[in-house]
Amino acid sequence: MTSTAERDDGVDGRLRELMARGYRFVHPRDDQGELLAVVGVRSHHRVIDIVQLRDEDDAAAMRIPGDEPNIMAPATLLWQTSGPACRVLDDVLALEDTEPAVRGGEPGAAAKGCWVPGPPGRSRWLAATA
Repeated sequence: MTSTAERDDGVDGRLRELMARGYRFVHPRDDQGELLAVVGVRSHHRVIDIVQLRDEDDAAAMRIPGDEPNIMAPATLLWQTSGPACRVLDDVLALEDTEPAVRGGEPGAAAKGCWVPGPPGRSRWLAATA
């Protein structure tokens, strides 16, 4: 793991580190095409980690069970944080990468699903049911 001293300063270096760990990013936009946020998602160990950056002082992250039907408004949170982007990204980078206790309690395959494209600039996470 890269220490804070070795990491590029700022949001960009932290985002590169998340991409190296397998995060995929989408950029939801409003009806006029304006960027609303940068959203990163990584599915692993039967959980989904989500990062939302609205600006440098407004970010949030959460870990949810992999079987949540709506990852942007989950019914169950396993972990969450919010605040300035650099701190939130540091919190995410510090998360354990091992399988946490999740619903069902059994170790298993990674959470499955995919991003489905919608209208220009919009996507939706579709959880796999099989």
